[in-house]
Amino acid sequence: MTSGALPVRESFRVIGRRITRSLSIGGVSGTSSVKLEDDTLCTPSHSDLQSVWDREFLLGTINHESVRAADRVVRIADVFCGAGGLSYGVREAVLGSGILSKIVLAADVDQVALDVYRRNFDPVNYSSRNVWTSVTTNYSVRRKRASFSGTPRVLTDDLRACQGQVDVLLGGPPCEGHSTSNNRTRRTDPRNMYYVAMPALAVALGASCVIVENVPGVQYDHRKVLDEAKALFKSSGYRIDDSVVDAMALGLPQTRKRHILIASRFAQPDLGAVIESLKRPQRDLRWAIGDLVDIKSSRLIDTPADLSEVNQGRIKYLFESGEYDLPNEWRPDSHKDGHTYPSIYGRLRWDKPSGTITTGFNSPGRGRYIHPELRRTITPHEAARIQGFPDRFEFNLINGDSPTRTSLANMIGDAVPPQIGYAAGVAALASIDLERLSGN
Repeated sequence: MTSGALPVRESFRVIGRRITRSLSIGGVSGTSSVKLEDDTLCTPSHSDLQSVWDREFLLGTINHESVRAADRVVRIADVFCGAGGLSYGVREAVLGSGILSKIVLAADVDQVALDVYRRNFDPVNYSSRNVWTSVTTNYSVRRKRASFSGTPRVLTDDLRACQGQVDVLLGGPPCEGHSTSNNRTRRTDPRNMYYVAMPALAVALGASCVIVENVPGVQYDHRKVLDEAKALFKSSGYRIDDSVVDAMALGLPQTRKRHILIASRFAQPDLGAVIESLKRPQRDLRWAIGDLVDIKSSRLIDTPADLSEVNQGRIKYLFESGEYDLPNEWRPDSHKDGHTYPSIYGRLRWDKPSGTITTGFNSPGRGRYIHPELRRTITPHEAARIQGFPDRFEFNLINGDSPTRTSLANMIGDAVPPQIGYAAGVAALASIDLERLSGN
């Protein structure tokens, strides 16, 4: 075990008609590139090159040249995987550093999300079992110190197949109980206990490093699951770092924040230093979805939801009056006597970031989801872009069919932006011994 994380450096330069990104983590580095059609985009400004690169990522045009000759592989397991936003970002970090990636396990009780994950990542093993029942999690707390009552054991064949085969374990335990939008059971929801399954799984699978994501509210959980999980990681030989990561600091035009915890058996992770090295300038909504205004497609992902006549009237008022916030007289009766949600029934602005994209983006009554220029709510495609998903990500089932509109909204709204996954992945890689990785 070493004392500190490896140094990280991300740099960009123009070579001919290509922008090349170099990602170095300690003594390991990789190169990726994108071919440009417009010579005027090839400017010497670092921030401009970042912006062009990140836009090309959204368009799905990035190529990872250095992995073609890679002799190392990072093996990834993702439990509570959803559609795969966290995995996509972590895999991007692995490939960007010149190392191959291999998804050895994907698990989620949402069969539709798991199907979409399988289509995009082709995991070696996958499971729709409840992870909580797939591993022993007995532990005790004495004098504020938590430790497992015996070594955690996996209980199912799909997890046994991955024992000793996991370099990086990922997980986004159910966060509804921590969400600020859940006023009924927030901080006391029994699902919050799923968080402590992560250190149990890490020990049982022999994971070298762990990334756990959740909403910032996990820090204030009534049962102190975060504190107990940290204590369990520490008593099991892991060093930890955790922080709230702002998506806007990583270049996404969305006011979304996630709590990230990284645990490593090798070195002290330093998430803050990595975030600083990957920091981007603030961007507006037009940067992310401006090119989708004139898209012609009948696919479900490119079509907005049907709205009631009442909501159509509200949108008409906003556009004809030039307003972005709906006045009280146009709101439902429950809002007319005062409310604290001015963004609801609101119209997005081209020159500002979006608010947090949630599972309710199909309805103007669930947030500020009315398009800045068109009289409709944003489409699933636009919501996915704002969430940082590249166009090459396929929100389709294994057989090619599209999920329902509700399933699309749930997967996109609940996702971790890949950009946050990328930063977490870089920080995780910087905390493990990359030189020891083999090509198995």
